[in-house]
Amino acid sequence: MSTTVTDEQIQALAATAKPYSVAILRWAPGRTMDGADAIELEHQRRMVSLRADGVIAVLCPVASDTVAGIAIMTVPAPEATGIMTADPCVRAGMMQVDVHPCHGFPGDTLPA
Repeated sequence: MSTTVTDEQIQALAATAKPYSVAILRWAPGRTMDGADAIELEHQRRMVSLRADGVIAVLCPVASDTVAGIAIMTVPAPEATGIMTADPCVRAGMMQVDVHPCHGFPGDTLPA
């Protein structure tokens, strides 16, 4: 770390924190079931639609044999849980999801 951060900077940033939810999708045993490709395409369509609607603020597919993806969601954790358990891949047993309340800083972005 080369940037020095003061206590005041930390406190000022913390004061801007807003509640979000983080959904962590993990691959499940049904990942390779018959028809998996079509189900995953519907999952992708739904996730991109939720992103376009502003329900997902940050969408991160993960290249891993265990974690399928992470989504930062703009809705409270109970609502995010309902949304994610209705996902086609979760319903089919291809993925499992854990949703946790979290805080983020509005305006944070991924670098271009």
